[in-house]
Amino acid sequence: MYQTSGGFGSLYTTPSSNNTGFAKSVNLFGSAPNPGSPFAPASSPSRRDTVTTPANETEDDLKKRISFLSGFMVAFKEQIHTDIQLKPNNGPSISAHKSLLAARSEIFKNILSSDNYKAPPSDTDTINLSELNTEELKSLLEFLYTGGLPEDEFKKHVFALYVAADKYDIMYLQESCERYMLNSLNVSNALDILDLSDSHSNKKLKERTLSFIVHNMKSIVSLQKYEDFASSNPHLCVEITRAFVDAKI
Repeated sequence: MYQTSGGFGSLYTTPSSNNTGFAKSVNLFGSAPNPGSPFAPASSPSRRDTVTTPANETEDDLKKRISFLSGFMVAFKEQIHTDIQLKPNNGPSISAHKSLLAARSEIFKNILSSDNYKAPPSDTDTINLSELNTEELKSLLEFLYTGGLPEDEFKKHVFALYVAADKYDIMYLQESCERYMLNSLNVSNALDILDLSDSHSNKKLKERTLSFIVHNMKSIVSLQKYEDFASSNPHLCVEITRAFVDAKI
């Protein structure tokens, strides 16, 4: 794993062999510039949205490229020209950059385009993210600024990050969370993932999790957690039972 320091954690690449399903190199960019942008070539009708890594790029080249691309995270860490406050459900607000938020999320873009935020920036410009606590918000921002998170941090906050990604339409983060949950499905977390997939209408995640539960039915239904789950999610227990019957295991 290659690392350069900056922000709450480190900008990094995740090896493809770590069984998380993440791509080897992080993508730090949103959509390509508009055709009229000075950053768009005069003739680039098929300009791609992601960075193409040279086939002969060495490990040292990759480290330099990652270090170069981490500049926005340095600006965040050192609070250079931040112009928006993000308020978690506990603790103080965290300063960030409107341009970064707008580039990463259409929802943030729409919020920041509203009349409330069109005036010159002030110390009072704040967006409340009541669904996140301080640590979860820090992880969300690190992902938005760098395109990734250390695996232990991702594991700890994956459910909260998925909820935020769904709410603010951050597709890349949502897909990353989905891949991580599918690759880390186990007896102890399957019911939580099923509940999350149902409440957020994620058909793929729900079907894969239901299949896992059916194939591990004996271990899961014997848990005390299943009894608690059944009392609060009777409709999902019905779905589990039907899926088990249909599977004819």
